[in-house]
Amino acid sequence: MLVDFRPEPFTNFQDEANRRAFEEALKNVGSQLGKEYPIVINGERIFTDKKITSVNPSKKDEIIGYTSKADQDLAEKAIHAAAEKFEEWKKVRPEQRARYLWKAAAIMRRRKHEFSAWLVHEAGKSWAEADADTAEAIDFLEFYGREMVRLSQPHPLTRLPGEDNEMYYIPLGVTVVIPPWNFPLAILTGMTSAAVVSGNTVVLKPASATTVIASKLMELMEEAGVPAGVINLLPGSGSEVGDFLVEHPLTRMISFTGSREVGLRINELAAKRSDQQKWIKRVIAEMGGKDTIIVDKEADLDLAAQNIMASAFGFSGQKCSACSRAVVLEEVYDEVLERVVEKTKQLKIGDVREPSTYTGPVIDESALNKILNYIEIGKNEGRLVLGGEKGSDDGYYVKPTIFADVDPKARIMQEEIFGPVVAFTKAKDFDHALEIANNTEYGLTGSVFSKNRANLEKARDEFHVGNLYFNRKCTGAIVGAHPFGGFNMSGTDSKAGGRDYLLLFTQAKAVSEVL
Repeated sequence: MLVDFRPEPFTNFQDEANRRAFEEALKNVGSQLGKEYPIVINGERIFTDKKITSVNPSKKDEIIGYTSKADQDLAEKAIHAAAEKFEEWKKVRPEQRARYLWKAAAIMRRRKHEFSAWLVHEAGKSWAEADADTAEAIDFLEFYGREMVRLSQPHPLTRLPGEDNEMYYIPLGVTVVIPPWNFPLAILTGMTSAAVVSGNTVVLKPASATTVIASKLMELMEEAGVPAGVINLLPGSGSEVGDFLVEHPLTRMISFTGSREVGLRINELAAKRSDQQKWIKRVIAEMGGKDTIIVDKEADLDLAAQNIMASAFGFSGQKCSACSRAVVLEEVYDEVLERVVEKTKQLKIGDVREPSTYTGPVIDESALNKILNYIEIGKNEGRLVLGGEKGSDDGYYVKPTIFADVDPKARIMQEEIFGPVVAFTKAKDFDHALEIANNTEYGLTGSVFSKNRANLEKARDEFHVGNLYFNRKCTGAIVGAHPFGGFNMSGTDSKAGGRDYLLLFTQAKAVSEVL
């Protein structure tokens, strides 16, 4: 009997046995660095001369692995393999497709520390961040399997005399999955498994910075028995194969998570119909954020400060949900700012293989330079009170940075930085705080810290974000509890991890028979 979904527990690293187990996993993964990984099309392993080199962002002279790089000929081959396999896979019963996901979840759960250790090495995640990423990947597998079973049940319809009526959900076709590097296991697993369990076949183009983790997931899915051709792994550049996959007439759907610029380009390309295309392509585009935490004058100020710090500097601010704007009422502004600065000073910055490290590296040199450029802009837009410079040259480190007294319309208050930078601005009253919070083109997450019920209810109605939290941080959505997705330029509000998500990968068919 299938039990109800329950989120995967996080590992307690205060427990000595857990610490030793994770250290062993790190050592085991460390012994496997530098290997080559193939493209996988219809079960065939293909090695090419051109490689994507993955490096450890904590120690940039350390090679994680080499992944073969696809060209357009291989992209064409992958699309056709997926299209051919779709004709078979769409006929597999939903319950059977779900069991592949549950098997994959069981394998990942048994090897949880191993997958987390790869995240530490390749993505620069701390122990806790990596553990949460793996737990979320397990959650997606468990949750979407159950959701597909639920969707496959008869749906209530109005019954007419002399008719038998039913409606059911059928898959779309070949789905191009383009996941991000910042949750390279969780979001990759969620997007891929949602497409697969819904009856679609997948061409998976992983983020170039985290191709080894994608290869490890591919190996796990094969171990779980997912048939060849259902998932086709195609590492490659966006310019060479990304656009090609999006524009291909056999592509039925694109599921994307990443930047606003790329998401908008995908949406534009997918909207153009080719002569050979007989459908309107569906696009899920989950994009960026410029997320605000509001602190009311009636709030637990220490709780607010702790959560601003955690939301801004967890995983070096490389989350679309990260707090990059703190809007604080003027009566408590100085105190909250001071508390955040003091808490941030206590953070250890460095190699995330060390268990005491809180803030690790940013993902690569391009990200490092972009963030440092925004810091220079911020120095002209606000008062630098902490950080504002690089860390060790061993990796791609930026010290947690806090700006104060920033104008709400300044660039560092409006543009997504995607790094450990938070800007503080002062609000005259709660209405003014909401006005500032809503003044960006994004609408992903936000938090309000207040003990005033009337203000919380006002925020519930007027704070225009897809995920709004009261008296807790604005990061850390849990599958099943916090369906995730945002408004405006934050994307199509897909609500990943919620009961609506699989509907995006299917189409409803109604059948009526006269009796």
